[in-house]
Order: sequence, then structure tokens, then C-alpha cells
Amino acid sequence: MRKQWVKQRENDEVKTQMYYAKKGIVTKEMEYVAKSEKLKPELVRSEIARGRLIIPANVNHTHLTPMAIGLAVTCKINSNIGSSALASDPEGEVKKVKVSEKYGADTIMDLSTGGDLDLIREEVIKNATVPIGTVPMYQILHDIDNKIEDLTIEKMLEVIERQAKQGVSYFTIHAGFLLETMPKIAKRKMGIVSRGGSLMAAWMMHYHKENPFYTAFDEILDICRKYDVALSLGDSLRPGCLADASDEAQLGELKVLGELTLKAWEKDVQVMIEGPGHVPLNQVERNMKIEREYCHDAPFYILGPLVTDIAAGYDHISSAIGAAVGGWHGASMLCYVTPKEHLGLPNADDVREGIIAYKIAAHAADIARGRDGARDIDDAMSDARYGFDWNKQFELALDSDRAREYHDETLPQDVFKEAEFCSMCGPKFCSYKISQDITNKHSL
Repeated sequence: MRKQWVKQRENDEVKTQMYYAKKGIVTKEMEYVAKSEKLKPELVRSEIARGRLIIPANVNHTHLTPMAIGLAVTCKINSNIGSSALASDPEGEVKKVKVSEKYGADTIMDLSTGGDLDLIREEVIKNATVPIGTVPMYQILHDIDNKIEDLTIEKMLEVIERQAKQGVSYFTIHAGFLLETMPKIAKRKMGIVSRGGSLMAAWMMHYHKENPFYTAFDEILDICRKYDVALSLGDSLRPGCLADASDEAQLGELKVLGELTLKAWEKDVQVMIEGPGHVPLNQVERNMKIEREYCHDAPFYILGPLVTDIAAGYDHISSAIGAAVGGWHGASMLCYVTPKEHLGLPNADDVREGIIAYKIAAHAADIARGRDGARDIDDAMSDARYGFDWNKQFELALDSDRAREYHDETLPQDVFKEAEFCSMCGPKFCSYKISQDITNKHSL
């Protein structure tokens, strides 16, 4: 769909959606987003121009379906996939892509750290119609044989451009973690839990030099503006436990991310900000408000947050609670957590569980924010339930397969798709049926 759109702009030196938006141009991608979000194209353009909305759409991912992240549009969710040193299989990652798209992920991050990373990414992008994000630091370390001291700015920029050429639509760059912040980490219960953040800390302490992503930020922006790669400014110092939430290290980094946001906007590069991991429920709203203040209303992309530290095996539930509250109070995209969080590498089934938990959270947030039409599907489901329209209920459910599966465990025959009861109450104790009978009998 985008091949012709991109071709028409191939001679432009800068190719970002923000560049065109600032010039007053409504691109085809903006038109598509406006139609899918039921908004006016001019609103989409103006929101991108001011930095409150992004359309991550690398010019080399031409089979991508445009989508938007920001306050003016529906709350989105991201699915994390990726290989590890212990489990590396391109086919397995493609299967996760298919599951992610089937169950409604809006973007996918390839966080692969093991195997042939270029091949895995190539296959992921080839098979995805949603934007693909990466953390370039993982490949940088992989390519230097895990010797962090061998990291150079030249190698860093080479990997970033290689991934941009492949079609990656957004990069997580850990550029806001500065050398001066290191003493603050010592006060924490869990130190640094971000993989990218810990690697940057190791490099900075080895050389006693400033974060190279920070010092080379202008060069990174030049690559992004050439391929229209959005930046997801990473939270290296996100809290990994409730005890570290909203501390000096986390919020200090957030201020630096706000400064980097302004730098990116000067070069017409789209930006979103990554947010905290573990936060008590009563601090979630405050975190959303602080990000908007420090980062000038750039879209907020949050991991969870997990609202308790003891839900191992069920962290998709713990985090979806925080995600719903975060989305309600202004987060634009929610990064899913699977049941395997803290325990192991997710498989395709774990991906499904995480996505559905987060689709629930994002939808609940849209309803809470009063988005026009957000509750229509809920009202339709209520009508289907009260009318015993089982097939319609399956159709409207976020996970239609699971809804049908659970119903059919006890009443699988087709005749029960017309029944005015389920196996929970049976034919004599269904409150819907009793209520309808009372209404009909007494003409209420």
C-alpha cells in the first residue's frame, strides 16, 4: 500500500512524518490514520507537528499498515518478541509475529539477542504489517562478541543505520542515562534492571566517559530523519521493584529525556518516551503527569507498570492493572508483559496471554478517557448477552477463540448456540431469562 506513497517522496532529503506535518502537508499515512481513528486529517497533522502524535513508519517497510501513537488516538499496545542465546529460531519469531497480529498487537518489538540477528529481523519485518521496533544496543553487543569495552560510536552508528535500512520503524535508544547519575543508583534496592541501561553503565564505568548514545545523539538523529525511524527514548533507570519507584534516578533521567525530545524535534524526528516498570498503584497517575510535564506531551510508552512484585507467573495481570490506570491518565502505548516475565523467554502461547491482557487494559483506558465510540462494542456485547446470541458474543470478544472454547467445554453441540442459558446457571436459574419473563409477564 505504501510503495507508491514512499516513491513520490523519494527525492526529499528528510522523509519523516514530522517534517511533512510541520510544512503543513497531510501525507497519505496521516490520511489513513485519520480515517481509521475517525479523526480529521488536519488534527492528525497538527498533533504530529507539535510532537504529541507519532506515526512510526520506516520508508523501507512499505507493506506496513500506518498506525498512530499519541493522546489524540486510541491507546495502543506493543508485543515483545525475540530470541535469546538459549533459544534462537527465526521461524519461532515469525510465529510470534503472526500470533501478535492475530490477537491485536499494534506494534511489535524484536528484542532478539541470540542467533543470526539480521536474518531474524529480516524475517520479522517481512512477515509483519505492524511497525517493528528494536533495541540496537542488543545487536551492537552481539556484534562485538559481548565485549562491552569494544563498543565504539562508529560501530554503534553502523548498526543503527543497518537496522534502519532493513525497515525498523522505531529504536529504543538509552541516551538519557548520564555518567553523573551513577551515584544515585547505589541508593536503590535493585539497581539497574534495564538490559540496555546496565550495558551503558558498564561502558561508562569502564571508560569513565559520558554515555555514547548521548554524545552521538545528533548523528543518530541524522539516520532517523533519512529513513523516518521514530525514537523511543529508553528509560534505563526504570524501577524494577516498588521500593525504587519514582526515585531520584528515574525522574532525573526523565528530565534528560525531555531535553533530548526537543533536540529530536529540531531535526523533525518523531519521539515517544518509555516509562516505568514497577510502580505502586497510587503513584501511577503522578508518573503519567510528570512525564507530560518533563517531556512536553510526547507520547508515553509504558511497561506495565507492575503494581506488585509478588505475582510471578501472573505478571501479565499485575501489570495490566497498572497499564489500565496509566492509559486512563495519559499513556499512549502499553508494552505488554507475559506470564513468563521474570521467569523465562515467552513462547507463542505466552504472547497471546500478554496481548489479550493488554488489549483489555487499553480498551478499559479508552472507555475511562471517554473516547468517542469506545464503549460501543461493550454495549453490543451486552445486547448479545441479554439476547442469548452466543455467536455474536464470540464475535465481539477480544479473544473469540477462547470465548468459544470455554463455552463449548460443557455445551459443544450447535443446538446450545440457540439456548437461553449456559452451563453456569442452567435453564432454571438464568437471571437474564427470569428478568425477561418478569418484564414480559407484567408488561414492565
